Amino acid sequence: MIKESLHGQLAALKEYFDRSSRVLTEEDSTYSPAPGMLTAAQQVAHAAQTVEWFMTGAFAPNGFADDFEEQAKAIQAVTSLSAARDWMERACAAAHQVVDDHADREWTDPLPAGPIMGGQPRYAIFGGLTDHTAHHRGALSVYSRLLGKVPPMPYMEM
Repeated sequence: MIKESLHGQLAALKEYFDRSSRVLTEEDSTYSPAPGMLTAAQQVAHAAQTVEWFMTGAFAPNGFADDFEEQAKAIQAVTSLSAARDWMERACAAAHQVVDDHADREWTDPLPAGPIMGGQPRYAIFGGLTDHTAHHRGALSVYSRLLGKVPPMPYMEM
Protein backbone atom coordinates (compact mmCIF):
# COMPACT_ATOMS: atom_id res chain seq x y z
CA MET A 1 0.00 0.00 0.00
CA ILE A 2 2.81 2.45 0.85
CA LYS A 3 4.64 1.67 -2.39
CA GLU A 4 1.51 2.45 -4.43
CA SER A 5 1.35 5.87 -2.81
CA LEU A 6 5.06 6.50 -3.44
CA HIS A 7 4.72 5.55 -7.09
CA GLY A 8 1.77 7.95 -7.35
CA GLN A 9 3.76 10.77 -5.80
CA LEU A 10 6.65 10.19 -8.20
CA ALA A 11 4.33 10.09 -11.20
CA ALA A 12 2.65 13.36 -10.17
CA LEU A 13 5.99 15.04 -9.47
CA LYS A 14 7.26 14.11 -12.95
CA GLU A 15 4.03 15.02 -14.74
CA TYR A 16 3.80 18.45 -13.09
CA PHE A 17 7.48 19.16 -13.69
CA ASP A 18 7.33 18.16 -17.36
CA ARG A 19 4.10 19.99 -18.05
CA SER A 20 5.14 23.25 -16.44
CA SER A 21 8.49 23.35 -18.27
CA ARG A 22 7.55 21.97 -21.67
CA VAL A 23 7.31 25.40 -23.36
CA LEU A 24 11.07 25.68 -23.03
CA THR A 25 12.92 24.42 -26.09
CA GLU A 26 16.48 23.32 -26.75
CA GLU A 27 17.22 26.88 -27.90
CA ASP A 28 16.41 28.02 -24.34
CA SER A 29 18.96 25.64 -22.78
CA THR A 30 21.53 28.26 -21.86
CA TYR A 31 19.10 30.99 -20.84
CA SER A 32 19.41 32.40 -17.34
CA PRO A 33 17.87 35.63 -16.07
CA ALA A 34 21.19 36.98 -14.78
CA PRO A 35 24.86 36.03 -14.71
CA GLY A 36 25.65 33.44 -12.07
CA MET A 37 22.16 31.95 -12.03
CA LEU A 38 21.45 28.42 -13.22
CA THR A 39 20.49 28.11 -16.86
CA ALA A 40 17.22 26.46 -17.88
CA ALA A 41 19.10 23.22 -18.62
CA GLN A 42 20.91 23.40 -15.28
CA GLN A 43 17.62 23.92 -13.41
CA VAL A 44 16.27 20.69 -14.91
CA ALA A 45 19.56 18.86 -14.33
CA HIS A 46 19.64 19.98 -10.70
CA ALA A 47 16.09 18.74 -10.15
CA ALA A 48 17.04 15.38 -11.70
CA GLN A 49 20.21 15.14 -9.65
CA THR A 50 18.24 15.82 -6.49
CA VAL A 51 15.79 13.00 -7.25
CA GLU A 52 18.81 10.67 -7.36
CA TRP A 53 20.28 12.27 -4.24
CA PHE A 54 17.13 11.72 -2.19
CA MET A 55 16.68 8.14 -3.36
CA THR A 56 20.31 7.22 -2.69
CA GLY A 57 20.45 9.02 0.64
CA ALA A 58 17.30 7.32 1.91
CA PHE A 59 19.10 3.99 2.05
CA ALA A 60 22.73 5.04 2.53
CA PRO A 61 24.06 4.02 5.96
CA ASN A 62 25.32 7.55 6.61
CA GLY A 63 22.31 9.31 5.11
CA PHE A 64 22.48 12.04 2.52
CA ALA A 65 25.73 12.98 0.79
CA ASP A 66 26.97 16.46 1.53
CA ASP A 67 29.45 16.86 -1.33
CA PHE A 68 27.52 19.82 -2.67
CA GLU A 69 30.52 21.32 -4.46
CA GLU A 70 30.95 18.17 -6.55
CA GLN A 71 27.23 18.04 -7.22
CA ALA A 72 27.33 21.67 -8.40
CA LYS A 73 30.17 20.86 -10.82
CA ALA A 74 28.05 18.16 -12.46
CA ILE A 75 25.20 20.64 -12.88
CA GLN A 76 27.44 23.39 -14.27
CA ALA A 77 28.54 21.03 -17.06
CA VAL A 78 25.00 20.65 -18.41
CA THR A 79 24.34 22.82 -21.46
CA SER A 80 21.48 20.96 -23.17
CA LEU A 81 17.87 21.02 -22.08
CA SER A 82 17.34 17.75 -23.94
CA ALA A 83 20.17 16.09 -22.02
CA ALA A 84 18.83 17.48 -18.74
CA ARG A 85 15.35 16.16 -19.51
CA ASP A 86 16.86 12.76 -20.33
CA TRP A 87 18.57 12.87 -16.93
CA MET A 88 15.24 13.63 -15.25
CA GLU A 89 13.64 10.73 -17.13
CA ARG A 90 16.36 8.33 -15.96
CA ALA A 91 16.29 9.67 -12.40
CA CYS A 92 12.53 9.21 -12.08
CA ALA A 93 12.63 5.73 -13.64
CA ALA A 94 15.39 4.77 -11.20
CA ALA A 95 13.35 6.23 -8.33
CA HIS A 96 10.41 4.01 -9.26
CA GLN A 97 12.81 1.06 -9.22
CA VAL A 98 14.07 2.00 -5.75
CA VAL A 99 10.47 2.05 -4.54
CA ASP A 100 9.94 -1.43 -5.99
CA ASP A 101 13.21 -2.74 -4.56
CA HIS A 102 12.23 -2.04 -0.95
CA ALA A 103 9.41 -3.44 1.14
CA ASP A 104 6.76 -1.19 2.65
CA ARG A 105 8.33 -1.79 6.05
CA GLU A 106 11.65 -0.39 4.85
CA TRP A 107 9.94 2.83 3.81
CA THR A 108 8.66 3.31 7.37
CA ASP A 109 12.11 2.76 8.92
CA PRO A 110 13.79 5.97 10.10
CA LEU A 111 16.35 7.85 8.06
CA PRO A 112 19.83 7.98 9.62
CA ALA A 113 20.44 10.69 12.18
CA GLY A 114 21.66 13.91 10.67
CA PRO A 115 20.71 17.40 9.64
CA ILE A 116 18.60 16.32 6.65
CA MET A 117 15.35 14.70 7.78
CA GLY A 118 17.23 12.68 10.40
CA GLY A 119 15.03 10.16 12.19
CA GLN A 120 11.97 10.72 9.98
CA PRO A 121 10.50 7.72 8.15
CA ARG A 122 12.16 7.12 4.80
CA TYR A 123 8.94 7.87 2.94
CA ALA A 124 9.25 11.49 4.16
CA ILE A 125 11.74 12.08 1.35
CA PHE A 126 8.83 12.22 -1.08
CA GLY A 127 7.57 15.42 0.54
CA GLY A 128 11.05 16.86 0.13
CA LEU A 129 11.19 15.72 -3.48
CA THR A 130 7.82 17.28 -4.24
CA ASP A 131 8.76 20.59 -2.60
CA HIS A 132 12.12 20.69 -4.33
CA THR A 133 10.80 20.02 -7.81
CA ALA A 134 7.94 22.50 -7.24
CA HIS A 135 10.53 25.14 -6.40
CA HIS A 136 12.47 24.49 -9.62
CA ARG A 137 9.43 24.21 -11.86
CA GLY A 138 8.37 27.57 -10.46
CA ALA A 139 11.76 29.01 -11.38
CA LEU A 140 11.44 27.50 -14.85
CA SER A 141 8.00 29.08 -15.19
CA VAL A 142 9.57 32.46 -14.45
CA TYR A 143 12.30 31.75 -17.03
CA SER A 144 9.55 30.90 -19.54
CA ARG A 145 7.74 34.17 -18.86
CA LEU A 146 10.98 36.15 -19.17
CA LEU A 147 11.46 34.50 -22.57
CA GLY A 148 7.96 35.64 -23.59
CA LYS A 149 6.43 32.19 -23.29
CA VAL A 150 3.37 31.12 -21.32
CA PRO A 151 3.93 28.03 -19.19
CA PRO A 152 0.90 25.78 -18.89
CA MET A 153 -0.79 25.14 -15.59
CA PRO A 154 1.16 22.24 -14.07
CA TYR A 155 -1.76 20.33 -12.59
CA MET A 156 -4.00 19.78 -15.63
CA GLU A 157 -4.38 20.44 -19.30
CA MET A 158 -6.37 23.59 -19.97
